[in-house]
Amino acid sequence: MAKDKSRSKEQVTREYTIHLSKRLHKTSFKKCAPKAVKEIRKFASKVMGTSDVRLDVKLNKAVWSKGIKNVPTRLRIVISRRRNDDEDAKEEMYSFVTVAEDQSTKGKGTVVVQDA
Repeated sequence: MAKDKSRSKEQVTREYTIHLSKRLHKTSFKKCAPKAVKEIRKFASKVMGTSDVRLDVKLNKAVWSKGIKNVPTRLRIVISRRRNDDEDAKEEMYSFVTVAEDQSTKGKGTVVVQDA
């Protein structure tokens, strides 16, 4: 257990494919894009283990690119766990979510991105 605690405190960047249409099934049209943003936040929080999730403007534009009801079926996203520099922050780590450059999703799983 102690090993998992220390692992969740290190900085890491991973690339995921999130299947939005299965998370938005049976959602009314005018709530699809806002719910997609909430589902991305929930996914990032679960995967990275942080409650503080921040979304990039490009990701928001990608979700809303086809309007409020025609959300993209799948999105390739990059989630990075970063150290929080605020002194009065509740958590020491936060997750930053942005959209990946390559949006092809065929045959791609979770990839750990090496920062150069």
